[in-house]
Formats: sequence, C-alpha cells, structure tokens
Amino acid sequence: MNQLLLALAILFTGGLGALLAGHRSKLATLCGAGSAVLASAAGLTTAIPVLFSGAELHLNLPWLVPAGNFALHVDRLSAFFLVPIFVLSLLCAIYGSEYLKITRATRRQGPSWFFYNVLIAAMVLVTVAANAVLFLAAWEIMSLSSFFLVAFEHQRDEVRRAAWLYLLSTHLGAALLFVLFLLLTTWTGSPDFADFGSLAQLSTGPASALFLLALFGFGSKAGLFPLHVWLPDAHPAAPSHVSALMSGVMIKTGIYGILRICGFLPLAPAWWGGLLMGLGIAGALYGISMAAMQQDVKRCLAYSTVENIGLIFLALGLSWYSAANNLPEIALLALTGGLLHLWNHALFKGLMFCGAGSLLHGTGTRDLDLMGGLLKRMPATGALLIGGSVAICALPPLNGFVSEWLIYRGLLQTGNAASGLQALYPLLLVGLLALTGGLAVVVFTRLTGIALLGQPRHHLAAKAHESGRLMLFPMAVFFGLCLAMGLFPDLPLRLLIRIAGDCLQLTAISTAPTLPMAIGQLSLSLLAVLAVILLIAIGLRRPLHRGKAKRCTWGCGYAFPDERMAYTAEGYSEMVQHQLLPQSLRPKETGTPPHGIFPAGETASQESLDPVFQKFFAPFFNEIAYRCNQLRWLQHGRQHLYLLYIFVTCILLLAWSTLSEGTMPW
Repeated sequence: MNQLLLALAILFTGGLGALLAGHRSKLATLCGAGSAVLASAAGLTTAIPVLFSGAELHLNLPWLVPAGNFALHVDRLSAFFLVPIFVLSLLCAIYGSEYLKITRATRRQGPSWFFYNVLIAAMVLVTVAANAVLFLAAWEIMSLSSFFLVAFEHQRDEVRRAAWLYLLSTHLGAALLFVLFLLLTTWTGSPDFADFGSLAQLSTGPASALFLLALFGFGSKAGLFPLHVWLPDAHPAAPSHVSALMSGVMIKTGIYGILRICGFLPLAPAWWGGLLMGLGIAGALYGISMAAMQQDVKRCLAYSTVENIGLIFLALGLSWYSAANNLPEIALLALTGGLLHLWNHALFKGLMFCGAGSLLHGTGTRDLDLMGGLLKRMPATGALLIGGSVAICALPPLNGFVSEWLIYRGLLQTGNAASGLQALYPLLLVGLLALTGGLAVVVFTRLTGIALLGQPRHHLAAKAHESGRLMLFPMAVFFGLCLAMGLFPDLPLRLLIRIAGDCLQLTAISTAPTLPMAIGQLSLSLLAVLAVILLIAIGLRRPLHRGKAKRCTWGCGYAFPDERMAYTAEGYSEMVQHQLLPQSLRPKETGTPPHGIFPAGETASQESLDPVFQKFFAPFFNEIAYRCNQLRWLQHGRQHLYLLYIFVTCILLLAWSTLSEGTMPW
C-alpha cells in the first residue's frame, strides 16, 4: 500500500508543480508528464503483485468528513482495473508531452497536466475506495478533472458544447449514484464497504432496485447504450492522449462500479443477465453502425468505443444469465472473455486514438475526406494504425480475436445447453455478434483505406509529416502488447479466471477444467496463423515489387488517376448505409444530383447525427436548461441571502437527521 500512496503523492506534487510553472511550458510538461510516468510505475508495483498473489491490502485512516473514512482496499478486482489505468496513464503521458508541443505558443501547459494527474489519482481512488463518501468524492473529482481536459481548446464552440454535454450527462448519472449509496448506507447502517455484506440477504425487489440504480448510474459513465450520448462529442474534442485515456480506462470505472456493487447483492437472477445482454448487443450494433458513417476519425473511434463497451456488457450479462441457469462453467468462460476484452480494448483503443492524434498532428485535420496517401508520408503511424485495426476487428493473431472468441464460445455453449425458446436468445445473439464483427471490418478498412492509401485529396495530406519518437514509442508499445496478448493469451487468462471466479463466487480452476486446455490450443493456433501470414507476405513481396504498374490501365480517358477518382469515406460506406441500416440511422444528405449530358458543377454532403441524442436526450436537456433558467431569480448576488439559504438547508438536514434516527421503517 505504501507504493500506492507514494504514487498518489507523486501525482499531486507533480500536478501542482505543473500548475505553478505558469508560462514555462517545458517545465510544466516535465513536472506533469514526468510525475505521471513515475507515479504509474510506482502504482504498478502494487497492482501487479496483488493480481498474481491474490493478497488483499487495507488502509484505514481517520477523516474529518462527516460519515467519511479514508478507507482503501486493494484486492484482485481492484488490481485488475489498476493495471490498465497505470499502463495507459504512463504511455499517454509520454505521448502527450510531444503531442501538446504544438500548443505551447498559444496555451499554458500547466493546467492541462494538473488535471491529467488529478484524473489519474481520482481513477485510482475510485478503484480502491472502501467507503461510500470517499468513493463519491473520488467519482466527482474524476468527472470534473476530465471535464476540464475535454474543454482544453475551449475557444472553439464545438469543444465547449461537448464539454458541457459531458458534464451534464455524467452528473445525471452521479445523481443516481448518490441515491444508490444513500440506500446502501441506510440499509446496512454504515458507509464502509466492509459492512455491505449484509446486502446479500436482501429480497429480490430491493436488490433489483439497487441493481438498476447501479446499472444506469454507472452505465452513463461507461457509455452504455442508450446513455452513450456524451461520448461521441467528448472524445473528438479532447486532446488525443486524453481521448485514449478516457476511452481506454476512465469509462471502465463504470464497469468496475457495477461489478463491485453487484458483488454485494444476492445472486443475480436470469433477467439481470438478459437485460445486460440485450443492452450490450444493441449498443454494439448501434455503435459500429454509427461509426461507419463518420467523417471525423476520432468520432468514428468514439462510436467504436460504444460498440466495444456493448461487447463487454454482453459478456457480463451472459455470465449472470448462465450462472442463474446453473451453468457455472459457461458463466466463468463468458466473464473471463469479458474481462479480457476490457484489457484488450484498453490497449487497441489506446493505440487507435494515439494513431488518430498522429494523423491530426501530421495533417492538421481529422476529416477522412481530406486525407489519403498518408502511408507513404507517415509510414510508422500508418503501419501501427493498420495493426490496431486488425486487433479491433478481432482478427488473428492479435488480441481482439481471443476475447471475442471466448464470448462466441460462451454464447454457443449456452444455446446448446438450453432447450426450447431459452436456446433461441443466445443463438440469436451469435448472429448479431457476427453482424457486428462484419460491420467492424467495413469501418476499419474504410478508415485505414481512405486515410492511408491512394493519392492525397487535399494539400494538408500532401504536406503531411511523420510524428516524433515520443509519439511513436507509446504507439509501438501498445501494438506490441496487443500482439503479445494475442499470441500468448495463456498467462492473462489464467489470472482472469481467478478474478471471474471471485466475482461469480466460484472456485475458478475447479469449475473450468477444460478452459486451460482450450487456451493452450488457441495459443498454438494463433502461432500457426502468424506463421502462415508471414510466409504469404514473404512470398508476395517480390512479385508485387516486380509488378509495379507504369501507367493506369483504365481511368475514363485519363492517363493517370488523380484525387477526384478516389473513393470518399461516404462512398465507401454507401452500401452499408442504404442496404443494411434502417432509415432512422441513415445520415442526412444535402445537395442535388447532376442533370444532363454536360452537367454543371454540383455539391453534395451528408451529416450523421446521433438519432438517440437528437430525438430523446436533446429535448430532455433543453427542458432542464429551461427549468434551471427559470430559477435564476434565486440568484440576486447578495451574500446575506446565500447565507440564509445555507442556514435553512442545515436546519432542515438536522431536523431530518433527528427525526429519522432510530425510526427508519426499513
């Protein structure tokens, strides 16, 4: 625990040093990024031993906050989340030190690094807090620090809008969490997690109410469909290393909250799992469908995050569904796959967002239609993006394949073990999951093909330059970890089996005797696939070089192709938009088609807006803004009135506390 406390102290000291550095950008970067790297390394020395040994660490210190207690607890579940938090924080800090150089002349670096370190510390406290008040305080600090990071370029209207949308969404979820922890504390008589064990005796009704509060309160942070509406705007607005950190690990704290709270509740009934499976597959299909229509590279990756969060919730729901139907081995298999996908997503989404930031850094744009031909001008970035796309499409031999293979296997085994209509649901999900995978291939061949191949379609792409070593190094490490996790999944899976067994209250190894053997077979299969790919690549290398075309064979009368003949991002996904997607998801198109034999110049464009946000959340948020605006009469700018409000509130709270003490009906 000393190393963890040391990491928190380093983060605070380094962040404060960066803030005090003022306009000295290099000093601010050194303090902020350097302390983040050192703190992450120190934190890993706590998380990794706990993950391997299963030992539990405790710390309990007095705190002056009412009902609060500075209680920390690190177990395997906490360590499982701490490892990706520290790994991504370290790599993104290195990346950000180079990425933010371009803004040094116009923006102070200190505040950005201060809030970056505060965000890391808050995420760590969320995963190790063992007291409700401390947990909620860390949760609120995490939300506020990430808000300021999203609003880094606040002079732009779209950035301010994205930041406020994120703040409003996350606080609506936090309101549900306040209700959740108030009920937990009231029913157990203590705000300490150590006393929450009595919740296992709750009847189905109260337990289900707590589950729903946790699902939607934490789900809003996790980006669970349909509570994802802040995510597609916030990730493009934030600096790319912050996007990687938020998408890779911050949103996963929502999944941690669900696992932690539901671990105190009675065994999940089947409908809890069925609900999570439905929301998960709906989010996966919705997210990847919307990603196929985005011109903005980072917005495309943000919707891909919605898809992958859906896959994790699908696996979690499948494990609960199987456990409720007395299928413990399948439950363990599914949850292990979901936990592994959480790690995998942190790695390949960190790589992809850093790759998108490299494209932005080299070209000055996030618009796919203004790119093209970047593989020649940015070969290292292009190769790493292609590798990340292979991983995110769940193709062997990279890591995304392993976790999705386990989820597929869990669905198939659940369908085979059930009978009648009960077998139909998981088998239907197999087909929908396959459709999601197919759309993912379309999305990322579109992204890499349009951005990297062909001819430059704009002078920004023609003048693109490769990123510096401090940006390429973290991307290379991300890719190396993706490859290692894909080729050698045996060790991480053996660790995750134990965590899954703890979450499901099962003895992990004894309930899954066939899983280690399947893991070994998978490792050998992936090595064989890699060997075949290398042999094919070597065999094709020389013929491709000898067969370079000297001129264009056919080009509508043009001797050589130019950028006007290349596919646009919209053209590449046109079939998906009009043949697979329902009308409600299709983009809004403007422009008129050309007419006549010699038509005049025409323009056409399309805009893909989020229908869930536009039809449901935007009117709701506007109504909230209108109602709040009507309360402005309470703000007169007079100090004595504000003191009166505080006095009346304190009197009411004291009266409620006095009347309710010892007389709670429950």
